[in-house]
Amino acid sequence: MTLHDDAAYLALKTHDARFDGRLFVGVLSTGIYCRPVCRVRTPLRRNCRFFGNAASAEREGFRPCLRCRPELAPGLSLVDSPQALAHHAARLIEQFARSGADAYLPEVAARLGVSDRHLRRIFQKVYGVTPIEYLGTQRLLLAKQLLTDTDLPVTQVALASGHASLRRFNAAFLQHYRMNPSALRRQAATPRDGTAVLRLAYRPPYDIAGLMRFMAQRQLLGMESVEPLQWRRTLRCEHAGEALQGWLQARFVPQRHEVALSLSANLLPAAGSILQRLRHALDLDADPTRIAPTLATLPVPTDPGLRLPGAIDGFETAVRIVLGQQITVAAARTLARRLLDAFGVPIATPYPELQRLFPSAEQLAIADPEKLGRLGIVRQRVGALQALARAVAEKRIALHPAAPLQATMQALQALPGIGEWTAQLIAMRVLAWPDAFPASDIGVLKALGSRDVAAAQNRAEAWRPWRAYAVMALWHSLEEQAP
Repeated sequence: MTLHDDAAYLALKTHDARFDGRLFVGVLSTGIYCRPVCRVRTPLRRNCRFFGNAASAEREGFRPCLRCRPELAPGLSLVDSPQALAHHAARLIEQFARSGADAYLPEVAARLGVSDRHLRRIFQKVYGVTPIEYLGTQRLLLAKQLLTDTDLPVTQVALASGHASLRRFNAAFLQHYRMNPSALRRQAATPRDGTAVLRLAYRPPYDIAGLMRFMAQRQLLGMESVEPLQWRRTLRCEHAGEALQGWLQARFVPQRHEVALSLSANLLPAAGSILQRLRHALDLDADPTRIAPTLATLPVPTDPGLRLPGAIDGFETAVRIVLGQQITVAAARTLARRLLDAFGVPIATPYPELQRLFPSAEQLAIADPEKLGRLGIVRQRVGALQALARAVAEKRIALHPAAPLQATMQALQALPGIGEWTAQLIAMRVLAWPDAFPASDIGVLKALGSRDVAAAQNRAEAWRPWRAYAVMALWHSLEEQAP
């Protein structure tokens, strides 16, 4: 825990949402652990034990509060971990847990290029628990959220949260939470209309208006709809080897520092994965108290709650970045809309504005280049799009925050038509690298009042490790922003 215990207790007494997800308190008199925003009566100081993550609290025998629900807390941002290796391991583990896939420590270690023994040692040092304990907690917290917020059968909840069998799931749930899954389900009011509403928390302040303005400038009619507090869109994803498609609605609830996520019934099996994708897309895990001091040094006005828009579909966002090479936002949106109309798959939804799914990597990989060219996409960009699509379809490149950063950047730049600018923007918005910096970006140079790329690069050294947020602030200062 980075906070001194006295400071942690003060955060608990004041229900300070800035420490949500960075601080958990175990109460000895009840055996329950809570978020600092919990509105129950504040326990006595002598009964409190403080933890930096939920897994550490559960290892000490505390069970999650049913009122503040620790599974809703924001995750850890990059610099919450003094060891980048442990951070990337945690992201991989969380992705495995949320996708329902098996996670083996040797596999995680191999993807990070280290031995499992070394990973175990570093992870324990940084997080205070083993990778297996961390994984177990993530799976159980996901199951708890699905039991509370959806009407998925308990068997499907067990599978969706990565448990090999219903018997093992029931045993683990009972051991950690002292109730069986069915008992928790009976306490929860679940929807019965074919949709589910799940909640996600964020740390204030949050510049909702700035983020939604950014998204509104890029919305693709027919696939998404952006309003001041609400984002709707279609989505396809793969879960347990099955292709799923449907729609989602994310609505901000500012007074609770939360986002309410509604999912169509056919996407519910992938709810865990989609929750994680949405956290990335809306940058819900950001810690403004750490980023704001850097933003305050920029030569343009900034909002302390500025967020870095991510990607709910990494391939889609990468395609849109490629389409935006050397053209305006409006022109890139026009090309993306033509691509959607020509290759998007029709889908039925309750919302007239949501009619199509963005084309998949497999579709674009085999598309007729001439047909792509007739959309107004220049030949070099068609080649880049199809090279990217083939690499993703063949699983040579993975486009999500848990992908290895440097290896993915190198693989991207090895593709024809993808240079440093494109790779940096993909790292920034798809790979969730907060220090990405496209120094040659026209918008960045314009906001800095310079045409000197090297000078911009040197100036940006002072903004590490938050250069991607600096880029967003510079873009926000201009009427026309970069892709």
